[in-house]
Amino acid sequence: MSKITIEVDNEIAKAYRETEPEKQQKISMFLNVMLKKAIRPKPLLEVMEEASKQAIANGMNPEILESILNDKD
Repeated sequence: MSKITIEVDNEIAKAYRETEPEKQQKISMFLNVMLKKAIRPKPLLEVMEEASKQAIANGMNPEILESILNDKD
């Protein structure tokens, strides 16, 4: 993988820097999938299937996803 720099709101940057490394990795996986979708548009179903496969391969499961979506931090 390669690293890139993107601009975000100051609040987002601060929150990301202060979160634990495990959560940063999960956010990175999520953003990777979203950026792929934005850069190489594909049919929605194909994108969803690919994202699901990648997430599962990287250890994502319904419980982890729910905890990310419900996290208020």
